[in-house]
Formats: sequence, structure tokens, C-alpha cells
Amino acid sequence: MTESPQMDREAFKAQMRVEFEKVLDKVADAVDNAPAGRIIRDSEEKVRNAFAEFRRTTFEQALQHKVEAAEAAFPPSAQPGDGQAETP
Repeated sequence: MTESPQMDREAFKAQMRVEFEKVLDKVADAVDNAPAGRIIRDSEEKVRNAFAEFRRTTFEQALQHKVEAAEAAFPPSAQPGDGQAETP
């Protein structure tokens, strides 16, 4: 079995740090905007949804970075007129 090309982990982590900051803002907003005495009840679902969305985004981005690494590992194909195409 051949190994597949590895994703650029630093680029992936940098992108996900930005996304995680957004999640933290959503959590802070949910807690700050909940009325006194209802903080857990009115913020819990919003926080859970923010993290669920982050989990989905993280996996999608990891897959995208993996696909991009695989695509970058293949040389470009010869184009007609570039001197490399076969002639009849």
C-alpha cells in the first residue's frame, strides 16, 4: 500500500485557529446574552451547536487539505500545443 501525501498541518491548524476563535465568540455571546437565572438553559444549546458546527467544519477542512495535498503530488498533465502531446 502506498502512502498518501500529507497535508500541510501548519496551514490547517492556522485556519482552524481562526475558526475556533469564532466559536469562542459564539460561546461568550450565548452566555453573556442569556438572562440572569437562565444562563444554562438559554445558552447551552447555542454552545453545543457552535461546537457541533466547529467539529463539522474541522473535519471538512481536514479532508480538503488532504485532497489538496494529493492533487499537488501529481504533476500537471501535458496540454495540447505544449510540445509534449503525442503527434499522430
